Amino acid sequence: MQVAENFSLKEYNTFGVDVKARKFISVHSTEELCDILQQTYASEIFVLGGGSNMLLTKDIDKTVIHIGLKGIELISESRDEVVLKVGAGENWHQFVLYCIEKAYGGLENLSLIPGNVGTAPVQNIGAYGVELKDTFDSCEAMRIQTLEIETFNLEQCEFDYRNSVFKNKLKGEYIITSVNFRLSKTDHQLSTSYGDIQAELDKNKIKKPTIKNVSDAVVSIRQKKLPDPRELGNSGSFFKNPVISETEFKRLQRQFPDMPFYALHANKIKVPAGWLIDQAGLKGYRKGDAGVHKNQALVLVNYGNATGEEILALSNEIQDKIYKKYGVKLEPEVNIF
Repeated sequence: MQVAENFSLKEYNTFGVDVKARKFISVHSTEELCDILQQTYASEIFVLGGGSNMLLTKDIDKTVIHIGLKGIELISESRDEVVLKVGAGENWHQFVLYCIEKAYGGLENLSLIPGNVGTAPVQNIGAYGVELKDTFDSCEAMRIQTLEIETFNLEQCEFDYRNSVFKNKLKGEYIITSVNFRLSKTDHQLSTSYGDIQAELDKNKIKKPTIKNVSDAVVSIRQKKLPDPRELGNSGSFFKNPVISETEFKRLQRQFPDMPFYALHANKIKVPAGWLIDQAGLKGYRKGDAGVHKNQALVLVNYGNATGEEILALSNEIQDKIYKKYGVKLEPEVNIF
């Protein structure tokens, strides 16, 4: 267990924002986590995973508990599938690579997403037509008030677009300690039609792709479009793709006939937020060290010394400009503290 006071979180958030924690504790077992929670009021803790889906705008005047629970365990196996139990502190992309190496399918489209396994269900992370919920079996989470570990199945997690029960009505009540994934061993159902995956496969003359081929294609696409947080501070996609009514979309389409879209259920249409920001002339826009990435308008970046407040101010400015131009409200995908 690592304990420190007045501790800089610059290396613990992918935006690279230099804020301090009043107290910082990194735990590596459920026993350590239980001990800390017994000694600390629930209102005095701040839970930190991979720091990849957050924007810290001020010092954290609380006890920051960094979840470092590791381990990958084979729970069950049949001819066609496996169930793996994965510690919340495992790096997400390293876990995906582990699955690729073992020829376990289902996560290949989620390659190179920053962050840790434990925070993935909170956000229901997704990319290239696949979401975490598609392979999710269950998760274990410690209830902060009782210190009991409870199991949540797929239905109980109430997954939605970049959303879950842990982000809403159970927010702040539980700490996810492990996640179980149900993955294929045979007859992998590949998803290659979303985004540029098929084009990347065609470019490499791959006609019968494997899960590794799909993962490699996703990694190649993401590396071209998205900055590496280790080199340029960012938190991936900053905004959700707005979901609007069919009526509202038709209004926009008359004015912007080239607007891309994805039809959803119940007469809802998803519009790419990155396209809206790009067409508003904001790709590459910069104010001080806070900016919009030059290759992907959905990503806000820290060019070095931007504060969380400066990045937040930039995001607010973008939201205002998009609403004035399109009448569409952008919502942050990242959690803002």
